[in-house]
Amino acid sequence: MVMRIATFALSDQMITGALRTQAIMANEQVQESSGLKSEDFGGYGADAQRVINLQVSVTRAQSYIDSATLADSKVQVMYSAVGSMTDIITQLRSQLSAATTGSSTETTSVINSAQQMLQQMGSLLNTQYNGEYVFSGARTSTAPADLSSFASGTGSTTIADTSYYKGDGEIAAVRVADDQTVSYGVTADNSAFEQVMRVLKFVANSSSLSSTDITQALNLASNALDATSTVQAKLSSDASQIETASSRQSEYQTFAQTLGGDLTSVDVAAVTAQLSTYQAQLTASYSAIAKIQSLNLANYLK
Repeated sequence: MVMRIATFALSDQMITGALRTQAIMANEQVQESSGLKSEDFGGYGADAQRVINLQVSVTRAQSYIDSATLADSKVQVMYSAVGSMTDIITQLRSQLSAATTGSSTETTSVINSAQQMLQQMGSLLNTQYNGEYVFSGARTSTAPADLSSFASGTGSTTIADTSYYKGDGEIAAVRVADDQTVSYGVTADNSAFEQVMRVLKFVANSSSLSSTDITQALNLASNALDATSTVQAKLSSDASQIETASSRQSEYQTFAQTLGGDLTSVDVAAVTAQLSTYQAQLTASYSAIAKIQSLNLANYLK
């Protein structure tokens, strides 16, 4: 019977060490291929909670960005619609100014134009985005402007009339950060829009326009133009707040992703170099084990 010179304990210790090196290599091979320190949170040790918190914050930031993007798109649609309203009231003023000459042709023309403009204004107030009415407040499924009865009857240049409005008084708001909410938008019963609707109704439903009527309509049209310009300025400010907040979230998201990457990523080049070292070490270990296990007493005594 042959006997090994190395003891069983020594041989077992060398094999255990080689297997440990092999396990380390297997882990680093995974790191080399994935670029990550671990495939699960358990492999991050004390940094695991930080990694989780950062990932949660990145996801939360993205939700704020998505909400801000949607709100900003709505504001842009509103801004464009109000711009068209401004064009309408500007055109009406020009035609009213032309009618101050007392020309029946100009008077008839402005009345006919006002009838068409009133319908255009109603269409603009019923502007939709993504299937929702943007000027209806919280009643986004309800068209805010109903002209079926409003368009008929004698109008007034002095008495406000929002009977066309079918929405509510809720102003939209969007959360753009943990501690920031931005209110945005305007409803179709806003005084600026009401003045536009009122002067259009007054002119459109007049059988004729006296010089006094034209003067009153011109004054109201001028007030309406100033008011719609103010609404546009507010919408521009709303958009600016939303876009600034979204930009901050994007910057934070980039920062958090970079920090998270520092905690979870590995230096692939360094890991590759370590693998080469471990490979040489493992080769030497198995070579030594094979040599020791091949020795026996008979060979030793020769």
